[in-house]
Amino acid sequence: MLRWPFGKYCYNEKNAFLFLMTSVSALDNKPSRTWFLLALWFLLLSGCATNDPRDPLEPMNRVVYKFNDGLDKVVIKPVARVYKTVLPQFVRTGVTNFFNNLYDVLVALNNLLQGKLPEASSDVGRVAVNTTVGIGGLIDVATKIGLEKHDEDFGQTLGRWRINDGPYLQIPLFGPSSFRDGLGRFVDFKLDPIYWLWYHDVATRNSLWALDIVNTRANLLDATELLQNAALDPYEFQRDAYLQRRRSQVYDGNPPPDKNMPHSELEDDDLGPTPAAAAPLPAAPAPTDRPATTVPAPAAATPATSPAI
Repeated sequence: MLRWPFGKYCYNEKNAFLFLMTSVSALDNKPSRTWFLLALWFLLLSGCATNDPRDPLEPMNRVVYKFNDGLDKVVIKPVARVYKTVLPQFVRTGVTNFFNNLYDVLVALNNLLQGKLPEASSDVGRVAVNTTVGIGGLIDVATKIGLEKHDEDFGQTLGRWRINDGPYLQIPLFGPSSFRDGLGRFVDFKLDPIYWLWYHDVATRNSLWALDIVNTRANLLDATELLQNAALDPYEFQRDAYLQRRRSQVYDGNPPPDKNMPHSELEDDDLGPTPAAAAPLPAAPAPTDRPATTVPAPAAATPATSPAI
């Protein structure tokens, strides 16, 4: 498996310098080389203060997270609330179906690249049915006739090609990601159907992207309320939920144990019962009339693949 040049240890200045000089050897432009050096130097040295090996850039990521969260609270979330209040549910459902139909083209392509031919054929069928019978994708007819909706992107394709996800990364305006998924997001952007269908109509293209952002944010209002109210540390909650979800997506819901996960998160699943729990108790307590009390686990919020907002 291809791995990124970040290990589970803190790079010292000598290692960082050697890595940086090797990384930028292909850059001929001196100003570009200078800025690239400074950016990577900061990335490497910022990884010296973290307790999670999956997140060696945590100090920098927290700064970006606060920026994204502030932008969301001030601009995007209020707009999404107005959007959700003004437009009825059936209109918002039609908008969601329209964008899902467009991006099913990318889903089909990524299923093909992953060697999932039946799923790719189903995705092509979905686009054909929803574009015609579904009036340009506004109505999801394909799901009603048994053509299942899939969720694939180029980041997952790279994962299927055994490319390690690399360090966790918060991207300005786009939110939670990783080095691998950041590269996948760039490829998905270059292949975006909206980009190509309205290539010469910049106003329409940008308006559609803005509508997609607001619509996606409106669909996630309830999930983000849970994130803010239930999590002691929203940053960690979002990071862990994102990494677990992406790992599950790459392995189609059946991921192997993650060796990079902190020990405290693995011990319940991988270490088995403790000797005290495995040993028989000397005597069972007398039954009581009080019913057993259970505390439901909060559902993990699903981060969006659109810009994090």
